[in-house]
Amino acid sequence: MGVGGAWNYWWQAHYLDAVVDAGLRALRFGDGPAADQHARQGDRLLATIRLRNGLRWVNAYYDDMAWLALASWRLQGLHAEIRREARLRRLRSADRHLTAQLRSAHTRDLGGGLFWNRDRDFKNAPATGPAALHLARLGQADEARRLVDWLYARLWSAESGLVRDGIRLRGGEEVLVPDVWSYNQGTVLGALVALGDEESLARAAALVAAVDAGLTIEAGGTGGARGLRTHGGGDGGLFTGILVRYLALAAQPGSGLGAEARATAGRLVADTADALWGGRSALPVHGAGDVSVFPLEPGGAAPEPPLELSPQLQAWTVFEAAATLT
Repeated sequence: MGVGGAWNYWWQAHYLDAVVDAGLRALRFGDGPAADQHARQGDRLLATIRLRNGLRWVNAYYDDMAWLALASWRLQGLHAEIRREARLRRLRSADRHLTAQLRSAHTRDLGGGLFWNRDRDFKNAPATGPAALHLARLGQADEARRLVDWLYARLWSAESGLVRDGIRLRGGEEVLVPDVWSYNQGTVLGALVALGDEESLARAAALVAAVDAGLTIEAGGTGGARGLRTHGGGDGGLFTGILVRYLALAAQPGSGLGAEARATAGRLVADTADALWGGRSALPVHGAGDVSVFPLEPGGAAPEPPLELSPQLQAWTVFEAAATLT
């Protein structure tokens, strides 16, 4: 089986998130040994991310570091769930260094928000959304809320109800980048649910409805259901998987959202998972038998080798999200 593309820090962070998903799923089904195995795999993966990154947690992109901060925090949670003695020194080091980096990118320039990278000429939702979610999970609600308020003041579209990409600084002038990407809706939704106050939950319910209205497509072979649209391969191959992760959290009874919003979020997760599963194909791999390969979009056909990690990791993320609803 051919594999294309170079090693990518933020894809590995989502790989770690998926490993944690698998461990938590094993726990839900009472399989402690499998959960422990996934936790150990997560430890090894986190260690090798740092090794491959030059023995550092830090890189040039604040959104990348936000993703790893979120995943390593969840790995700590998995260890706590199974009461396994983890190498907490590494996990605490990741949290300390990555959180400090995120805070350093949250400045008053452009009225708030996070810079995307060290060039510090672009503030955007891809960095600000996951950083707000991470800080909310750490209990830093005031700072997380300031980030979310900036997103709604500067990047939220009243017309579509969706969050746009960012604002660039060019020659001292602000230039809005109006692109709408599915993952930005996901991290903002996750931050709103994590904050959990009345205004945040009202925004979350409206965002779920806007996603349903503006980011779905006909998913062939699923009885007329509509799945979430995807964004091809490359980095875009992960975007909708990220949105589905946070829609599944919004669909949970404990999310604080009303029944209608929870039902909509759950339907979007289930229909997208069904469509991706329905498009799978079997690929023979030497020494491993047939393995499943999944399409890049709901209703599409599975790709031929060489395969790219991001869309396959996206499908895994979607299936793990759907499994939390059953």
